[in-house]
Amino acid sequence: MGSRRSAIVIGTRGSRLAVWQAEWVQAEIRKFDPSLNVTLRRIKTSGDKILDVPLAKIGGKGLFIKEIEEALLTGEIDLAVHSMKDVPATLPEQLEIMSVPRREDPRDALLSHTGAKLNELPMGAHIGTSSLRRQAQLLHHRPDFRVEMLRGNLDTRLRKLKEGAFDAIVLAAAGLKRMGWTSDVSEYLLPALCLPAIGQGALGLEARRDDGFMRDVLAGMDDAPTRIAVTAERAFLARLDGGCQAPIAAYAQVSDDTLTMEGLVASVDGSHVVRDAIHGAMASATQLGRELAERLLANGAESILSEIYGRA
Repeated sequence: MGSRRSAIVIGTRGSRLAVWQAEWVQAEIRKFDPSLNVTLRRIKTSGDKILDVPLAKIGGKGLFIKEIEEALLTGEIDLAVHSMKDVPATLPEQLEIMSVPRREDPRDALLSHTGAKLNELPMGAHIGTSSLRRQAQLLHHRPDFRVEMLRGNLDTRLRKLKEGAFDAIVLAAAGLKRMGWTSDVSEYLLPALCLPAIGQGALGLEARRDDGFMRDVLAGMDDAPTRIAVTAERAFLARLDGGCQAPIAAYAQVSDDTLTMEGLVASVDGSHVVRDAIHGAMASATQLGRELAERLLANGAESILSEIYGRA
């Protein structure tokens, strides 16, 4: 049991979606203890500042949490709220994801200028996405698409679609659902067509490993099936040493005591896709994630990743 405090500072990115997520956690903490003074601190991250360069070229997903983790380490904030898909496979030694609340919809969502579904889009349709994972799978399905980088927060991406800059864009369904912005969704893409990012739809509540008080506060917000699924996915990612530079995807589900997971590694242009699935006891989540990664590496993913990373 950690020593009692009267106040908690939550660190968050400043986008509307990030603030919504942090405010949701704030409300849950107040349910746990209404006497706690819970405030938000908006922190601008490197990923929010650099919007004209693909993530793969500037350091990957860790750029969305670096400054927030630094504020945690210095004690400026007590808790960080992240989208788990933005959290690298390895954390600083002093920090820990203490709680993973119940997952929102993990799928990708297609929003088209005319309301057309994916297979109804015209030849050569112009698609916007910030994700190599989405790009590779879309091109694998429809090599005729013209896929172009689309950075910026949710509001910015939706505005560019409405202005006609793209025929369609692909976004995470979870963010749209949390914000109540699903009316413009043309189609939710099934994992069989577009496998989600590692941790997509899940939140990660990060605090200092030695902060017993935060551990007590967050314990009731942890959803065991979500944590187990995300643990398997992150073990898969860690074994592949993956980041935003390579199209890597995985999605795990827990039913009863069984974990089932699909994983994928693809070439950036979608011409080569290595995909497989695994299932086993949910208690072996980490082992299953690593084993699935090993299978993919043995079946061709090693050569794809070597080419992407420029390894001999």
